[in-house]
Amino acid sequence: MANIKGQIKRNRQNEKRRVKNKGVRSEINSRVKSVITNAESGTTESEDLKLAIKKIDKAVTKKILHKNTAARKKSRLVKRLNSIESS
Repeated sequence: MANIKGQIKRNRQNEKRRVKNKGVRSEINSRVKSVITNAESGTTESEDLKLAIKKIDKAVTKKILHKNTAARKKSRLVKRLNSIESS
């Protein structure tokens, strides 16, 4: 545990941010998983995909995800959907 006031405050801030960011990342993963499971079951909806991509983009604007990470996630998601639909 830190003895310096500034570091104690910084630790509190970091913990709040960590918990918030964890929730956003978890929601992104849940949305992506739901899109994939829906596609595999045959009930593909463009709304699910749009919502997942929107959440990923929102995380970038809040600086929770790096822009290249978001681009990679979106690319892999669309690529996987296309492969599921084609088969």
